[in-house]
Amino acid sequence: MRLILLGPPGAGKGTQAARIGAEFKIPPVSTGDIFREAIKNKTPLGEQAERYIKAGELVPDELVLGIVKERLAAPDTAQGFLLDGFPRTLPQAIAFDRHLAEKGQALTAVVNIQVDPEVLVERLSGRRICRDCGAVYHVATKKEQHPGVCDLCQGQLIQREDDAEATVRNRLAVYAQQTAPLIEYYRIAGLLLTVDGAQPIDDVYRVIVAGLRKRVEQ
Repeated sequence: MRLILLGPPGAGKGTQAARIGAEFKIPPVSTGDIFREAIKNKTPLGEQAERYIKAGELVPDELVLGIVKERLAAPDTAQGFLLDGFPRTLPQAIAFDRHLAEKGQALTAVVNIQVDPEVLVERLSGRRICRDCGAVYHVATKKEQHPGVCDLCQGQLIQREDDAEATVRNRLAVYAQQTAPLIEYYRIAGLLLTVDGAQPIDDVYRVIVAGLRKRVEQ
């Protein structure tokens, strides 16, 4: 099973990726993680990517695809994979389809976790992180016992810069601009499985698994 997972920041992709991977015995592959790993291990592609990142520039599509291909050549992807964070643009999607076709492979499905932007703004901008132990709280759904103090280690709770409302709205706008063409591309290809990500985590998971099993059986 070869899957791509789409969804805006805060949609719960990481949580679902881990569960889907375990369900179908395929590795969840986060492009953020493999970029960091390639840079840490100083692979040739990782060193090239690091130069762009340090310069504050976008990593070229060809280089992004190269790092993804490098990861997907690992033995643990022999039975499939779940990509989270790639492709981000239409050219990346087209190039990746071409790469799979050259290997005699094709995508099984593209799962799109859809959540109303205002719900995501509330989710992300209300998040608080313990400065010391990294525990996560939320001003509406998971409050600490004492204001601003972590229940676990008594560390200070902070709001990350990425979670400030203005930053969240900008991240969502960029995602929508980049991903809208991707969603249409995969819809036309008959691969898109769109799921309401505003539901409880377990319900989102059940809908995704049922949808994927139905596609495999067809």
